[in-house]
Formats: sequence, structure tokens, C-alpha cells
Amino acid sequence: MLTFQTFSSSSAGNAALLSWNDVHILVDLGISCRRAKQELAARGLAFEDLAAICVTHEHSDHVSGLRTYVQKQRTPLLCSKGTARQLAYQFAGIEPMLAPFDGETACRGIVLRGVALSHDVSQGTGFRFDTPEGSVGILTDTGVVTQEAEALLPGVDLLVLEANHDVERLKAGSRPYHIKRRVLGPYGHLSNDAAADFACLAADRGTSQILLAHISADNNDPALALRTVGRALSARSWQGALSAAPRLEAGPVLEVRVCSRSS
Repeated sequence: MLTFQTFSSSSAGNAALLSWNDVHILVDLGISCRRAKQELAARGLAFEDLAAICVTHEHSDHVSGLRTYVQKQRTPLLCSKGTARQLAYQFAGIEPMLAPFDGETACRGIVLRGVALSHDVSQGTGFRFDTPEGSVGILTDTGVVTQEAEALLPGVDLLVLEANHDVERLKAGSRPYHIKRRVLGPYGHLSNDAAADFACLAADRGTSQILLAHISADNNDPALALRTVGRALSARSWQGALSAAPRLEAGPVLEVRVCSRSS
């Protein structure tokens, strides 16, 4: 069985667990090791059960827990070469754990493909995970949908998709202008409208579950994100499941089932 669960999904910290039978992969570790340990224990797991940690990029809300983690663990860290360089600068002793790859690699029967992001980091990467029992795609922390994302992610059985902000709410908000410009720019974050457009493309190609993620606390809310994306999907008569990841607590365990073989 293939499952996916977010532990946290916000600018305050990001971490999620993908499990396929007895293979468990953590996606980012932007929460404390203590918190991650607790969330794994709730699933009957420990750090030693992790086959790998996939790191999307080096921002602290995605990697802060690694500072403690690398002191005791030796789990392979799968990431882009650019992210690996940045992690080596940030965390002493992490080099033996780094397992950078370009394009495609495998982890105990799960095929992983990196997906280029457009974010203000060295070499941000989304991921596509393929197993015989289903596929999961992750696209967050990107200012635009890249060509690689458009080629690789539509049609996955579960799409984890950033819906960071509502454009008008962000523009009218109290954040400094340079922050607004960054978020709205090509190296920032996806808006609800951009998420809706990509969700429709994914749905048209067979995606049956969409989980909205990295929703801003100041410039968005889950109900608004769900309404914007849901309205666009309803116009296509999509019959799939749309949900939003909680910002600060663990979300439900989502079971992923094969509904398409698109690639």
C-alpha cells in the first residue's frame, strides 16, 4: 500500500512521509527532530526505519531539523547537486549522507524523479515517486510551473500542490513591498489561481487526488484555496478528491491508488 502524510506544511516548517509497504521516505525535515520522532512513532516508526530523506531545497523551513538529525543518523539525503552543495555549507558532518542525483534514481523499488523548481534557492527540486501501487508528485515552493513539472507531474495519482497565497489578499496585506514582490515573482510561490490552472491540467491527465499545501497564514486560508481550486476543477466535472494540508499539525494518512498510468 502507498500512503502519504504531511507532518507540517507552512513557512513555519515542512515535512511529510511517503510510505510504500515497508519503504519509508521523509520529504524535507523543516521541523524539529523531536517533533518528527513523535510523528513517526505515531505510525509505529523510528528514524532508523527511513530509507531516505528527500530534500527539496535549503531554506530553513525545509531543512532546520537536519542540524540535529545529522549528529546521530546516517540516512541518505536525496537532493539536487546544487542543494547538496548548500547543505554542505550549512551543516557540519552532513557530507557522508548526501546522495545528490540528476534526473532519476531509485530507492528500494521506488523510482524517484527530480522536478526543477523556480525558487530563490540554488537548485530547488520537486519530486515524482512511482511504485507499482501508485504515484505521488510534489510541487511546492516555486514561483511558476516549470517545463519539467508540466511534463512529469500531471497524471500522478496524488498531486501535492502549492496554493500559497491569494494575489489580492497578498497585495492588500501589511507585508513589506519587497516581500510581496518576491512572493509574487517568478522565483516565489504559486498563487491559488496558478494552482487551479495546474490542478486542472493534472486532472485532465488522470490525477485523482490533489492535496493543497504550503498555504500562507497571512495571505490565504484553506477554505479560500479549496474554493478557488475546487471551482476550477468543478468546471471540468472532475470527480476526484481535493483537500488541504494542515499548516502546523499532521494531516490525515492518504491512501494512494492507481487511477492512471500517465507519465
